Order: sequence, then structure tokens, then C-alpha cells
Amino acid sequence: MAKPSLPQGTRDFAPDVVRRRQYILHTIKTVFELYGFQPLETPAMENLETLMGKYGEEGDKLIFKILNNGLDNPAKQEATRAAFEKALEGKNTKDLTERALRYDLTIPFARFVAMNHGQLTFPFKRYQVQPVWRADRPQRGRYREFYQCDADVVGSNSLLNEVELVQLYTEVFNRLKMDGFELRINSRKILAALAEICGGADKMVDITIAIDKLDKIGIEKVKEELGQRGLQETQISTIKQYLAIDGSNEAKLAAIETLLSESEQGKKGIAEIRFVLERTQLAGTNAPLIIDFTLARGLNYYTGIIFEVKAPATVKIGSIGGGGRYDDLTGLFGVPNMPGVGISFGVDRIYDVLEELALFPDTVAQGTKVLFFNLGESESKQAFALVQQLRGKGIATELFHEQAKMDKQFKYAEKKGIPYAIIIGSKELESGTCNVKDLRNGQQQSIGFADLLTQSFE
Repeated sequence: MAKPSLPQGTRDFAPDVVRRRQYILHTIKTVFELYGFQPLETPAMENLETLMGKYGEEGDKLIFKILNNGLDNPAKQEATRAAFEKALEGKNTKDLTERALRYDLTIPFARFVAMNHGQLTFPFKRYQVQPVWRADRPQRGRYREFYQCDADVVGSNSLLNEVELVQLYTEVFNRLKMDGFELRINSRKILAALAEICGGADKMVDITIAIDKLDKIGIEKVKEELGQRGLQETQISTIKQYLAIDGSNEAKLAAIETLLSESEQGKKGIAEIRFVLERTQLAGTNAPLIIDFTLARGLNYYTGIIFEVKAPATVKIGSIGGGGRYDDLTGLFGVPNMPGVGISFGVDRIYDVLEELALFPDTVAQGTKVLFFNLGESESKQAFALVQQLRGKGIATELFHEQAKMDKQFKYAEKKGIPYAIIIGSKELESGTCNVKDLRNGQQQSIGFADLLTQSFE
């Protein structure tokens, strides 16, 4: 007999974990709806051509491809064998596979908008919470199946969308009671302007790759890497000056205005950041918005304002969300000029933060509120009728499945975290009463059957 196991890089979620995850997702979805976002779901699989070539060479290697049905068809054996040979060379053919599991939620969303843009009302605001799959090497915190939680606005260039996303992030993390998180902001236009004054736009990738490593390797190693990438000493000096910008948000803006005074692109980026900061302050949300000029996010994807949410400093987890503006979401599918801005929440990391900081409510993993003990056939008949009546009032209720010793039934309630036990014995049956015991504090009271339905069981 085979030993039961899971595919590598996947997980089971026990009931208590699922309830905690649902608490996070319900909080996020509630705020999404509050801000006018609409839910969207797309299929687990997409046509392979929809996904390939959208994530770069490394990303393409991580796409889970699905073999075609009927590969054992004798009429197709020769074509299938040839297709397998090509697959070993790293080439895909439709004789072998035409579909794949989705790699992220962004490209399927772009495909949806491209297919339905004639029927959608723009700006189109959607949120999506679904699993994605990547053929990555599993390790701590990295899985082959995991959930993404995204919200995007497409069909609008307005920076009011960025302001609302700042407020949305703040609202969610405040509701989760996560004090100390930071919402960092930068603009890809500012990074492009830095590249411009350091030798041209073609230097942007080299510069941003090096800058992205600052936290890990330090400024001296970053300077060394920039030199290896062909930048001159004067250019490296400018980048060092850029990375040294510090202080309040206003001090940082003043410094960057001086450094990028000759760049129109830089001026646009600075103006956008100022707009978001000022409108956020006017909204009075007390968003912990911090300018971070080392923030790069997605070397080729984003084109304007970019965000990253950092976990509280007491938790060594790092980013728990991020996003930004892009110019042309649907151009890959033949529908050009569709600007947008989007953010995502790192649900797994948020879970870890709430767990480490003990921020989950005590009742979040609780399901059943009331357990009726089973003390005999007549008693259980009366109990079952009351069970149904309490369920009708929206109170999660169970009747123990069989007549058993009281100790066994108490242990069942304890293991499931059920707060109330209701006991109907022969005496209670005769008097039309039941004993209601609060298992959290041991308090007990006798209540009539009719009065039982007026209890809240909180």
C-alpha cells in the first residue's frame, strides 16, 4: 500500500488554518468591495500561447504545462513521439501540450479585458483571489501552489487611483490591527531619470538590479557591481548620491529635485509622488507612506508610481504586498492603450505576521458555537429539534453523534473549541428545561426550551 503524501511544494490547510486564512481574505475582500472593486475569477488553465513569453525566459521555464488528452491514440503516436523529442530540446508543440496552469493573475486578467473590453465599463476595477502554480524549487516560504490576492484599475490614467490604493492598503492593515507596517513609494520615472543622467536609458536595468541588492550587500558592493556593469566613476558617484538621500519625505523630495533638476522625466515622477502624498494627507487616513528611492519592483513591468508594503520591523519577513502603475496591460493581446494600476497582498506572509504577533482574534478559529450532548434516544430527539431551531437562528450547532459518556462529549467540545454545552437528561426532559454550560468559565444555568431560542451564545 502506497504511503499517503503530497506533491512537492503543495500544502494541506487544516480547519483552524483555513479559518485564519478566511479571516484575512474576508477582511481584504470587504475593503475591496468598499472601494468599488468587483470580483473576477478566471480558469485554472489557460492556452499555453496566452502565458508563454509574458514572464521572461526564466518565468517561462516555471510554467506548468498540461499534456494533451488522448496521447495514447495510435493514430497520433508518431506525432506524439516527435513532440516529446522536441520537448527534451526545450521546444513546445501543440501535438504535446496546448494548455498550462496559470502562472499569475495578471496575464489572465489582461486576457479577460482584451476579450471583453467592448462590454466592460471603464475604469474597470477588479479584484481576484485564486491559486497560481509555478514549477519552482520548493523551499521555506516558496511553494508550487499558492494564492494571489490582486486588485487592479484599468482604463484610467488618474493618480486618484494610486491615492485610493494607498487608502485601501491602510484600511486593510488597520482592520487586521497590524501596527508598525510601512507603505513605501517610488516612481519608475525617477529611476528612468537616474539612468538618463548616468549614461542613458539602456543603463536602467543595470542600475536597478544593483540598487535592488543594497539591503543585502551594502553600498560598497553595489558600487563594485556598478563598475563591473560598465558604469564610470562619475556615474557611480551620482548613484551613490542618489542612494544617500535620507530624512523626511519633504527632505527627500527636495534632494531629488536638486539631483534630477535637468530631467523632465524626473520632474514628472517627483510631481506624481507629491500628488499622492498631498492627496493622502488631505484624506486624513494617517497612511504610513514613506518615500524610498531604492524601491525598484519589476524591472520591465511598471512605468509610474510603485508601492511596497513592509511588515512591522519586529517581524523579519520583509515585503507583504506591492504593486504599481503600468502603461499597456492589454497590448500583448492586440488591445493597445489600456493603462492601469494594481496592487497585491502577500496572504501567506500576512498570515505569518499575524501569527507571530498574536493578532488573530481568539474566536477566529471557532466554528460550532453550541454542542448538545447525546444522553439517550428520547433526550436526543428533543435535542435534535432544538438544534434545528438554533441553526434556523444562524447559530452553528451540533448534536453529538451517539450516546456516550459525558467525559467523551466534553473532550469533543474542548478539542473543537466549542464554547457552550447544552445538556438534556431525563429530568430536564420532564421539566422542559436544559442545562447550558459555558465551557470557557464553567458557569452553568437552567433554561426553558422556549427561552433557549432567545440566547445569543456569544
